[in-house]
Amino acid sequence: MSKHTAEDRSESHLNSVEAYLAGTLRPVAPRRDFVQRLRSRIHLPPREEIAVRLQDWQRWFWVFGGVLSGTLVIITVARAFFHLFGRKQIG
Repeated sequence: MSKHTAEDRSESHLNSVEAYLAGTLRPVAPRRDFVQRLRSRIHLPPREEIAVRLQDWQRWFWVFGGVLSGTLVIITVARAFFHLFGRKQIG
C-alpha cells in the first residue's frame, strides 16, 4: 500500500514539474538556413537502391550467422578435447 502512494506522489511531482516547464519554456523556431541545410543533407534514396541495401543486409546477416555458428563449433570441439585429454595432465 505504501508503494502505491509513493508512486502516486512521484507521478504528481512529475506532473507538476512538467506543468512548470510548459509554462516557463517557450517554443523556439529554427533558423531558415539551418532548416535548408538539414533538408539538403537528408534525402531518400531511390527504391532500387533501398532494395539493394536490404538484400545486402540479408547477405551480411547470413555471413554473421555462419561466422557465429563456426565459432561455436570450434569452441565446442576445443572443450571436448580439453575434457578428453587436458584433464588428465592438469589434475
